[in-house]
Amino acid sequence: MSVLIYTENTDGKFKKSIFEAVSYARAIADANSTDLTAVSIGNVNADELALLAAYGADKILNVTSSNLKNFVNQAYASVIAEAAKKTGANVIVLANTLSGRGLAPRLGAKLEAGVVEGAVALPDQTDGKFIVKKTAFSGKAFALVELTSAIKIIALTPNSFPVTENSKPVQVEEFNVDTDPANFKTMLKEIVRSTDKVSLPDAEIIVSGGRGLKGPENWKILEDLADVLGAALACSKPVSDAGWRPHNEHVGQTGVVVSPNLYIAVGISGAIQHLAGISAAKVIVAINNDADAPIFKVADYGIVGDAFEIVPQLTAAIKQKNKA
Repeated sequence: MSVLIYTENTDGKFKKSIFEAVSYARAIADANSTDLTAVSIGNVNADELALLAAYGADKILNVTSSNLKNFVNQAYASVIAEAAKKTGANVIVLANTLSGRGLAPRLGAKLEAGVVEGAVALPDQTDGKFIVKKTAFSGKAFALVELTSAIKIIALTPNSFPVTENSKPVQVEEFNVDTDPANFKTMLKEIVRSTDKVSLPDAEIIVSGGRGLKGPENWKILEDLADVLGAALACSKPVSDAGWRPHNEHVGQTGVVVSPNLYIAVGISGAIQHLAGISAAKVIVAINNDADAPIFKVADYGIVGDAFEIVPQLTAAIKQKNKA
């Protein structure tokens, strides 16, 4: 048995979720007394690749083909499948990101592998079984899935496994395969990313607002709070539908599903669709002037009161603490 991990990059850099996935894959490899190979696709420099070894990769397959500079689902899946065949990998790990969720089922079809998306814990391999705990029903429950196939694919939920340094010597091998032209029928020509915001799927802290803020002109108090916390900004669906905030900030079942360490909900009543999008958050803090708001049923901490008074005081208190 050996373990393979696909380490996606963003503009040549690896995000924290990738180091979590490498740490997770390393733990699986150690449990089976085997090695861990990382496959990196795109233009990633040597220093960045070395970080994969710092978190436990024994070997790095570096794919630098010019036609794979931007993410192409079909082509990337073919390359990862070939890497799995080359290394004899029985377990393939990905981060459960947008691209990871697209790649996992394609890899499953190519390798006749069982697939678990949204894993939140290491596999239980007691008595020769391979059982993975994952989120289910839009994050409202957990499921235990047994994989019985020879090859197993796991997509790990961000912020569900700790980053653990397990330094290995850097072994980088150039790895390029001929990809079928049919894989390039649909391609991304350009990806434009916001550089001044924390990405919601990767955010460890999120400050989110709802209709209780009464209008877009009042979002400054949330921006200030997010600023001092180093947090991402988010909103409920009615807010984005009203045009107060951009749709890419909408958190919920039909928006972005998040799993931060801390989610602060301000003026959000807590519709079931919104709760489905935040159920994987480790700690939820609710601020609302309605004591009967559904959000308080799932919140770990709740403050009943006027957000326009509470949030500025909270921001000032955090600023004071940061100075200490």
